[in-house]
Amino acid sequence: MPTTIENGINKKSLADRESAIHTLNIEIEAISRLKNSVAFENLTEALDLMQNAPGRIIVTGMGKSGHIGRKISASLASTGTPSFFVHPAEASHGDLGMITEEDVVIAISNSGESRELIDIINYCKRFGIKIIAVTKNSESSLGKAGNVVLELPKYEEACPLGLAPTSSTTATLVLGDILTVGLIERKGFSKEDFNLRHPGGKLGSILKRVGDLMHTGQEMPLLDENSNMQAVLLEMTSKCLGCVGFLNESGDLTGMLTDGDLRRCLSSSILSEKAVNLMTKNPKTVTKDMISAEALKIMHDKKITNMFVLEGTKPIGVIHIHDLLNNGVA
Repeated sequence: MPTTIENGINKKSLADRESAIHTLNIEIEAISRLKNSVAFENLTEALDLMQNAPGRIIVTGMGKSGHIGRKISASLASTGTPSFFVHPAEASHGDLGMITEEDVVIAISNSGESRELIDIINYCKRFGIKIIAVTKNSESSLGKAGNVVLELPKYEEACPLGLAPTSSTTATLVLGDILTVGLIERKGFSKEDFNLRHPGGKLGSILKRVGDLMHTGQEMPLLDENSNMQAVLLEMTSKCLGCVGFLNESGDLTGMLTDGDLRRCLSSSILSEKAVNLMTKNPKTVTKDMISAEALKIMHDKKITNMFVLEGTKPIGVIHIHDLLNNGVA
């Protein structure tokens, strides 16, 4: 069916644009109301419970609340807070055994009256397991059962029928992010900690350390700083890394020459020169514990392709920009 065009305006596109803007405005308003209604005393109490829990953070919810709960649990687990999701229906058929007295439960229900949560609530009350209730209605069954209530503000759904969870799930997701970020900051969770939990995929590549990618041992192009340039050329060619590092009598790295340096100082007498007279002294170096993405930034900013990896003043490896790029660091 052809799209109606009137006065140069695609009516179908115009209607879609208006619908999108309307949805965005409603969901922005929901987050704005959440910002203005958060009970920060309750938030602090919830974070205290989560931080001090000797066990895990169990997240539960039914329907769309459950989908949001899975994301909240995954975010917590990936940022240093052990967590998993328990489906309310499965809990009633044996999965209650996954929840221990050392855990804290985050139960999510917009209305606070999800019947499927009853068994989990009763189980928690029986064994003294703390509940953080996330609901729009603090006077609901869930709200009254919670040790701490994080109340969602009242607002309309973006759904034109006013039925499909849209604004409410957005606000719940943001509240989950608030809890996650709060715990990250309280625990001092670092990039290195994050890397340990994300060894695969793009994040794993970016967060690898220099020590995971560097060339070591006989692969390192190293010579005495008093070596002649003929030896330098042979070492650079045989090691295929486009550079040579130079050592003093104590084994400290004192300088470096790259293939670019050689091209810039070519002359008829270059082979009679000593490396110490041509090398770049005190070259840029890194440590093995540096995140590979940070090493790549240094190379980009300094317009260099190689860096030696030092432990103290001694070289223990060398990293080439291709090592980083070929491993997905970009």
